[in-house]
Amino acid sequence: MFAAAFTVPGGNNQVSGVPLFLHDYTFNIFIVADAISLFTSSTSVFLFIGILTAHYAEKDFLNSLPLKLLFGLIALFFSVVSMMVALCSSIAMFLKGHQEIVIKTMSFAIIPVIVLVPSQLKLFIEIFKSTVLSS
Repeated sequence: MFAAAFTVPGGNNQVSGVPLFLHDYTFNIFIVADAISLFTSSTSVFLFIGILTAHYAEKDFLNSLPLKLLFGLIALFFSVVSMMVALCSSIAMFLKGHQEIVIKTMSFAIIPVIVLVPSQLKLFIEIFKSTVLSS
């Protein structure tokens, strides 16, 4: 997502350096989704590294580590969703007039989200119950 922010779809104007699709609505969606994905993926990585480098005191297992894991999972989910939105918007920019290809691509882009949610939902619910809902 970092590289996509600097090598924007369609390229830049050689004279001014401004992206060619700057005034396209789907380009704005791409830039926002790309930025959200970059920030949330970095956040999730830092949270997971924070879990790995914790000093594992007994009190850490009650609140600190589960909350880091909970927020890391939330950031990971938003990262994957916004990455798929960025992918779909960039494909929609390139393939205007080929709606059937765009629709097929968007339907395949939902697969990572569908795989991620069930695989992490049970862990998310258990951590949420044990940290946020318990006293």
